[in-house]
Amino acid sequence: MSRDLSRLLEHPAIWRGRSAARMRTLPTGFPALDEGLPGGGWPQAGLIEILPSGFGAGELSLLLPALAAVTRCPEARWCAWVAPPLQPFAPALAERGVMMGRVLVVQSQSKNAERKSAFWAFEQTLRSGACDIVLAWLRSALPRQIRRLHLAAERGATLGVLFRPREAARESSPAVLRVAVEPAPRGARITLLKSRGGARGAIELSLR
Repeated sequence: MSRDLSRLLEHPAIWRGRSAARMRTLPTGFPALDEGLPGGGWPQAGLIEILPSGFGAGELSLLLPALAAVTRCPEARWCAWVAPPLQPFAPALAERGVMMGRVLVVQSQSKNAERKSAFWAFEQTLRSGACDIVLAWLRSALPRQIRRLHLAAERGATLGVLFRPREAARESSPAVLRVAVEPAPRGARITLLKSRGGARGAIELSLR
């Protein structure tokens, strides 16, 4: 195998089933989840989808350890929130270790244009290269739009997290990872719907 071909096969955009190409990852803070994800954590670049059964099912708690770790790095870039359904509660985030000086919240001023402006802001923030992680809440997105978001995240070397309703699992998506979240007695039940080279099935996590 030539050196050029070997280098190509190591690119994170190339999928080779369970023998997936190596990728740089960020630990989730939950060992059981890391064990099921390809590379042992969230990808450091690219778009993932988190599909909760309802707002407050544990979807944000799932990301807090990673947000805390990233924002506390000496070379940390921004952590942006695009169109969150509720204003982030700074004291609670700080208590979980998130450095609020690295958090940026982007809201639309016009409710009529909220969906279009949120998509635009999400894409531009991913592409900018100024952020380590960008979270966005969009109720709907077409596969071609998700593909654009994924490419923007790769270009900006950013982890993009798209929150959509659980019903979106019926739609196809170019995202590299899709995770469904629902409440469980001790925390949340995580179902890996799409995981290139990772495990399949449900994982129960304690979020306390």
